[in-house]
Amino acid sequence: MRLLVVEDHDALARSIKRALEELRYAVTVVNDGEAALDALLTESYALAILDIGLPTRDGIEVCRAARAHGVGATILMLTARDGVDDRVRGLDAGADDYLVKPFSIEELLARVRALLRRAERPVAPDVVSVGEVRLDRAARTATVHGAPLELGATELRLLEYLLTNAGVVLTRQQILDRVWEYEYEGSGNIVEVYVSQLRRKIKKAGAADLIKTVWGVGYQVVTAHQRVEG
Repeated sequence: MRLLVVEDHDALARSIKRALEELRYAVTVVNDGEAALDALLTESYALAILDIGLPTRDGIEVCRAARAHGVGATILMLTARDGVDDRVRGLDAGADDYLVKPFSIEELLARVRALLRRAERPVAPDVVSVGEVRLDRAARTATVHGAPLELGATELRLLEYLLTNAGVVLTRQQILDRVWEYEYEGSGNIVEVYVSQLRRKIKKAGAADLIKTVWGVGYQVVTAHQRVEG
C-alpha cells in the first residue's frame, strides 16, 4: 500500500517514513506544496500525510486543489495550529482528519491504521434520507434537493452515522468511537467542530437544520416535523 508524506521538517519526515516502512507501507516523501500536488495528481496513494505549513504552497491549498481534481486519497493533515478556524479550514478543503503538533509517532500510526480501515470497509448499497438530505452509501455521495453536497470522507461518515440513527440521541463518545474508531487524545471538541462544519454545509445548501444539540449529552437528527432547537 502506497502512502505519501508531505513534511518540510527533514527529521520529522524521516521519523514518519521509518515508522511507516516498519509497518510494510511503501512511502514517498516530498517536502513542498508543489511537489505534493504533483505527486497526488500523477500517482495513486491510499493515504497522504500532509503538513499545513509548507514551502511554495501550503497544505490547505494542496488539499483543496487535489480534491478539485478528483483525488480520492485519504488525507491526514498535520498542523502546529490548534485553533478552531484552522481546523475548519482544513476540513473545508477536504481533509479527512487532522493531528496537532507535537504528536507521538504511536498516535500518528494509530490514525493512519484507522483511516485506512475506514477506506477499505465495504458499505451497504442503500440510500438513507432525512428531509432534503439524501446519502447514497454505495456511491459515497450526499445531496440536498438533488444537488451534490461536497463533504470530506470524515464528514460523510458522520452524516451517515447521524442519518442512520435519526431520532436517536447519540452521545459524543458514541460518535467518536464510531466515526473516528480509535482512542482520540487530541482536541476535546473534535466532534463539535465536525458537527458545526456539517451543519454549516447543509444549511448553505438550502436544507433545514436536521441536527439537534442535546445539551450535556450529544446530538440527534430530527425529521422535518420536529422542531430543531440545537
